Amino acid sequence: MEEKLIARLESAVARLEALSTSGIRERGGLDFGAFDVASDPSILAFDDLIGQYLGRVSSAAEKIGGQVWEVTKIIQQAFSVQKELLVKAKQTQKPGLAGLAEFLKPLNEVIMKANAMTEGRRSDFFNHLKSAADSLTALAWIAYTGKDCGMNMPIAHVEESWQMAEFYNNKILVEYKSKDPNHVEWAKAMKELYLPGLRDYVKSHYPLGPTWGVAAKAPTSGPSKASPPGAPAAPPPPPASLFSSESSQPSSSKPREGMAAVFQEINSSKSVTSGLRKVTADMKTKNRADRTGVVGASEKAARVSSPSFSKAGPPKLELQMGRKWAVENQVGKKNLVIDNCDAKQSVYVFGCKDSVLQIKGKVNNITVDKCTKMGVLFTDVVAAFEIVNCSSVEVQCQGSAPTISIDNTGGCQLYLSKDSLGGSITTAKSSEVNVLVPGAQPDGDWVEHALPQQYIHLFKDGHFETTPVSHSGG
Repeated sequence: MEEKLIARLESAVARLEALSTSGIRERGGLDFGAFDVASDPSILAFDDLIGQYLGRVSSAAEKIGGQVWEVTKIIQQAFSVQKELLVKAKQTQKPGLAGLAEFLKPLNEVIMKANAMTEGRRSDFFNHLKSAADSLTALAWIAYTGKDCGMNMPIAHVEESWQMAEFYNNKILVEYKSKDPNHVEWAKAMKELYLPGLRDYVKSHYPLGPTWGVAAKAPTSGPSKASPPGAPAAPPPPPASLFSSESSQPSSSKPREGMAAVFQEINSSKSVTSGLRKVTADMKTKNRADRTGVVGASEKAARVSSPSFSKAGPPKLELQMGRKWAVENQVGKKNLVIDNCDAKQSVYVFGCKDSVLQIKGKVNNITVDKCTKMGVLFTDVVAAFEIVNCSSVEVQCQGSAPTISIDNTGGCQLYLSKDSLGGSITTAKSSEVNVLVPGAQPDGDWVEHALPQQYIHLFKDGHFETTPVSHSGG
């Protein structure tokens, strides 16, 4: 054991000496001793993660060979880069936006390399390549710089990134279940690498993001380069290219625009609710003098910064004929809210993108139609909540909903309250539908269930029997 530890430390010393010559300390990091960094429990634990979990993936890939082995070597490289960044972060002052992008560049390049293998002519091992490439976005947890950075917290980011890859990983399990145990082993090992492997590592060592070094002491002859008290909050998230797999598939289980974070803030009853845009009496159609149906003209421009307009038509948020709330063509509005509603009214959300709507109180029916990256948080519905012709939507029910219908939708994340668990969920022509329900304990984690989207139909005794495809791989 001592020889193994000494070998680790010697390897880390060599890497740290290389980092020091590249000018890390000159950029304002603390001059940590190489031995101190290398003996850090989080760095040693990452070595154990690579040895225990990634080693199993590599062993299976080597037996398969070909493109599976090639993409697995890219995974190895990505985890190696992650370790280097963890060490570098401990020696570097927390960077600004430009510095963060440069810091993450090596990881981004590896992720792009894996994505490149999925492009062009479709490979016989396409599912392996997609599973590997999509899974690497989990390593971007290191880009988390605070609750205002636009990302999910590290643990949630790892879990949700794996959900994106698991769609293809499950296909491998089904395809090779009775054909080749090496492929099944590779797929199972891939999942364990991230769940529980990387997730538990992040949970134990970096639940609030990476640990950055503090600013070096300033010389007496000049001002300090450290950020002054009261400096701006954490910088925005890294470039979108770091999450490049998002553009290659319409996966719903990744709230790339931070909708889950918005839900969390709303639920916590923090001051964020004070910034929600209220629907006042003069904004309702029946009380408007011009009755144009457009909410927030020039007199209300100051309440919403840089409004966006959909090419499909003007944005609307109004009560029509006293019975129907129309929310249409809203783009980039994370603070829409409807209150003063009653159980006889319905809500129709159409053509909205990258927005979040909160509906307070009980309404009869809610329909979300032709929306993209839309988040909806509601209390109670009397009849049904319907999602149709949508892509990447997130919905949270805080009260009850007897029926939830999802039709022709790619990507849907449902958060259900305990009161809504007795309702029914109907899906048709929809993919990547995940339902999260409260844990057994009051303060427990959400438990996620993926609804099946593939079925087997067998003709038996004069009729067809339909069962969902199992993705257990067991």
